[in-house]
Amino acid sequence: MRYEGKISNWKDDKGFGFITSNSGGKQVFVHITSFSNRQRRPVENEMVTFELKTDARGRIQAESVSFVGEHVPLAALSLRSNIPLILTSVFLVFVAGSTFTGKLPFAVLGLYLVASASAFVAYAFDKSAAKNNQWRTQESTLHLFALVGGWPGALAAQRFLHHKSKKPSFQIVFWATVILNCFTLGWLFTPSGAGMLRSFLGAA
Repeated sequence: MRYEGKISNWKDDKGFGFITSNSGGKQVFVHITSFSNRQRRPVENEMVTFELKTDARGRIQAESVSFVGEHVPLAALSLRSNIPLILTSVFLVFVAGSTFTGKLPFAVLGLYLVASASAFVAYAFDKSAAKNNQWRTQESTLHLFALVGGWPGALAAQRFLHHKSKKPSFQIVFWATVILNCFTLGWLFTPSGAGMLRSFLGAA
């Protein structure tokens, strides 16, 4: 969701300031790197539009800031907002289709659904903990949820909750778990993978 407001305070030598939203409320912190146009320096009382995000310490700040009247790259905004949802939907539909056509056992679909729901809840708890300075969920735990099949839910949480979506080191490991999980799923379609899965489910 985009908001409109004005730059109520700007420290150009330090590259940050504050925005006051037209809808009222507290001033929102903004850094120079959050502006879409890096060729133009902000000045006080200038009107801008912006989105909100929460940083690693649970503080609210502005992102994707554009000057009013300036073209906002809608394609970029659309990709950022829609790709995670499209990817998770297509993947889960594929797994469900493979299950109902007998190519995968129902246990695999169940694992993805349960792990995805658990991952989403874990992200939500971690974001709440970050805001309230409480005990955080370890990143390794979040990655484990993604690795065992919860990455669709984790990706949805990153999109809807705006949590862990901007940290480069986290994203690198996260996408590595996604790739590894997809390779493992692909292996289950091979004779050896399908045989091992049947043996495992039979033993269980």
